[in-house]
Amino acid sequence: MSKTLSKQKSRDLTSWFSRDPFAALREEMNDALSRFTSESNGDWLAGEHIPSIDLSETGKEIEVKMNVPGVQPDEIEVEVSGNTLRVSGEHKEEREEKGRKYHRTERQTGYFSRTIALPSAVSEDKVEARCQNGTLTITLPKAAANSHKKITVKS
Repeated sequence: MSKTLSKQKSRDLTSWFSRDPFAALREEMNDALSRFTSESNGDWLAGEHIPSIDLSETGKEIEVKMNVPGVQPDEIEVEVSGNTLRVSGEHKEEREEKGRKYHRTERQTGYFSRTIALPSAVSEDKVEARCQNGTLTITLPKAAANSHKKITVKS
């Protein structure tokens, strides 16, 4: 009876949605996975790295902390434009391959990028960035608050 019931439910769903909703979901997933793997030549782990961040603010500044383990300060580029912060770079690792057989290589190297929408305007000329112990800290002082002015409408 359970087989008959499940077939009945499946037919009911199919007639309700004009086709089986699970088949549609399966097709969407297969399509997304094929696009994802084709863009990275079948190895989805070989793509761009997206470092983790913490974004916080006080009354005077915004602070962004980003994990960049093993990355040297000269490998990092920080740009601020309006309310957008962009951090990018490329971590290159040199390996001496003579006489060494690797069984596993998991440490991330390569290009990384992160674009962050800031919660308020900042003073671009006063932004500071420092990298210490694998953490990039960017301090962005807030811009002076825009003053509001009431406009009288004349007739």
